[in-house]
Amino acid sequence: MGLTKILITVKTYPSLSATYGELVCTAGFLEDGTWIRLYPVPFRKLKKEEKYKKYQWVELDIVKNDKDFRPESFRPATIDTPIALLETIDTKGNWFKRKQFALKKVYTDIKKLIAEAHDRKVCTSLAVFKPAKVSDFKVEKVSSVWDKKKVDQLKALNDQGNLFDMEELPFEIVEKLPYKFSYVIEDVNGVSSTMMIEDWEIGQLYRNTLAAAEGNEAIAVEKVKEKYFNYFALQKDLHLYLGTTKAFHYRSKNPFMIIGTFTPDIEIQTSLF
Repeated sequence: MGLTKILITVKTYPSLSATYGELVCTAGFLEDGTWIRLYPVPFRKLKKEEKYKKYQWVELDIVKNDKDFRPESFRPATIDTPIALLETIDTKGNWFKRKQFALKKVYTDIKKLIAEAHDRKVCTSLAVFKPAKVSDFKVEKVSSVWDKKKVDQLKALNDQGNLFDMEELPFEIVEKLPYKFSYVIEDVNGVSSTMMIEDWEIGQLYRNTLAAAEGNEAIAVEKVKEKYFNYFALQKDLHLYLGTTKAFHYRSKNPFMIIGTFTPDIEIQTSLF
């Protein structure tokens, strides 16, 4: 595609890749409002002047990721492709400017969306979804340490300088979240789904509140639930950014996970009569 402007709306919590190292899945909208995924991007290794924020326009040279069959998947043209940071879209007017992109195409029927994902001629892998109801917020305790095999492979990649230039040495792997957070949602037809939340912000919220609570995990978990369920789900006009993983796109009954939230205020419709 060459030099391309992208409005960043999604940054997932870092994960470990045996091939690429520590990565953040980045996604957003092109100027025409269509979705695009940038992968791989070693976000925490980028130069300070290249670390983009959510709802910030960036410009860089990109090419189709030929190792990813999903149509929205692209990657920086080279390992040292510069990323130009442009203007950021604010939240004025109850997120008016952001809505022009985020709400251009909104799904409400989960079965229809999954059918599009599984249709090899369509292969939808990124979408905005509006749940009719969020019925629960689940918290599941998981391992607090990364898989040793992946860590060893990542260290080997770093030692080799195998994909990305190392700006800071030694590079510390991001701390793994010891909990999995999920929404239980219902679509417009009452179909229930449980979807894991993988966005950067929920991970940072947990880590920040854990530090403030002096390591008390119960308090940190409760703070996360307060924001994502009591506030976002019950008090905001919640929309979900959904994305699939390459490995389970065709194999999973529901390949989507939540990779971000869109949370303007609820607008009350008033009658003219």
